[in-house]
Amino acid sequence: MSAIKGKTSLALTRVWHHADAQNRVLGNLASRIAWVLMGKHKPTYDPAVDAGDYVVVSNASNVHLTGKKGTDKIYYSHTGYMGGLKAVPITRMRERRPDEIIRRAVSGMLPKNTFRDRRLERLKIFAGPAPDVYASNSLTTWRDQPNASLTNESPSPSQSRNPTV
Repeated sequence: MSAIKGKTSLALTRVWHHADAQNRVLGNLASRIAWVLMGKHKPTYDPAVDAGDYVVVSNASNVHLTGKKGTDKIYYSHTGYMGGLKAVPITRMRERRPDEIIRRAVSGMLPKNTFRDRRLERLKIFAGPAPDVYASNSLTTWRDQPNASLTNESPSPSQSRNPTV
């Protein structure tokens, strides 16, 4: 008889992560968020199972862009009608919907399959600080350190966890 009993509901439980986008590079932040949304940080990762966690991002309006992307990047969309190409520069997007910048970056880094929309629903992005409801719900908080891009900072000693990324 095999010692492996299969995936239990305990292995598929979802944890809330908090990431502060203050002065974080957009691409690095988005790739780490996509990694957690897919569940690749868990030892029970399976591409056919949606077992990722929730991610709360605060201070999305202060995300850092490298090079000339802060002035030259343009987001394109099409209405479906002839001549319906819409171009929105990132400066206008940063003023009106700063959360959409991170959402589009993460969406581009997720696999293009049926799980993509469900994973993006678990991503909560706020232009300023996250509300207390989401901040108190997070078990792990991520911040930059000089040597590591993401490390675990536990909110209290009783809730200490191993780094997931």
